[in-house]
Amino acid sequence: MFRSRSAASLGTLVLLFAISACAGDGATSPTSTAGSIGLGADADAMLAEFDIAAPANVEDLIEQLQSQPLAERPAGLMASVRVNELLLSSGDDEVGVPLPTDDFHLSVAPYLNDTHDCYFHSLTTCVGELADEELQVTITDDANNEVFLDETVTTFENGFFDVWLPAGRELTMRIDDGENTAEVPVGTGADDPTCVTTVQLS
Repeated sequence: MFRSRSAASLGTLVLLFAISACAGDGATSPTSTAGSIGLGADADAMLAEFDIAAPANVEDLIEQLQSQPLAERPAGLMASVRVNELLLSSGDDEVGVPLPTDDFHLSVAPYLNDTHDCYFHSLTTCVGELADEELQVTITDDANNEVFLDETVTTFENGFFDVWLPAGRELTMRIDDGENTAEVPVGTGADDPTCVTTVQLS
């Protein structure tokens, strides 16, 4: 089912924050056999500050935050999905929770007219255009044409759907809303974005 930290100038930090924290029912389960990863005491404590009951593992936390209604998003908490960790931050405090090393968590917000720049998906601030939309999504490995996903998904209230994919792959994603389609390349490597907001359906 879909659900899916040298010095730097202040201007650079602001730009990185804006890109990683984009303003704006679906996720697949991880493909790794390494097992789920717990959150740790620091993450549990930060979540408790926002009255969030910490789930048993990071995969469930991602789904929990992604699927929450927009009106219930915890103001002041940032939850940014990086390639290898979920970065939780509140004020000056940061906690990194590792993600499964064999998997890549990708959040996708297709659009018709309006979108925004995004690189690292923010589970608590990102909003896409198409909320609660049913989409047919196919994701295929470019190297061997293996189909990793061919299912109907429904976007969350924030306009995103989520998918867990194998790390280190070059893939092609096709999205169809019944009237419009789009096909785009996606990567799951160490330098690839965890947030895709460039898929315009037409």
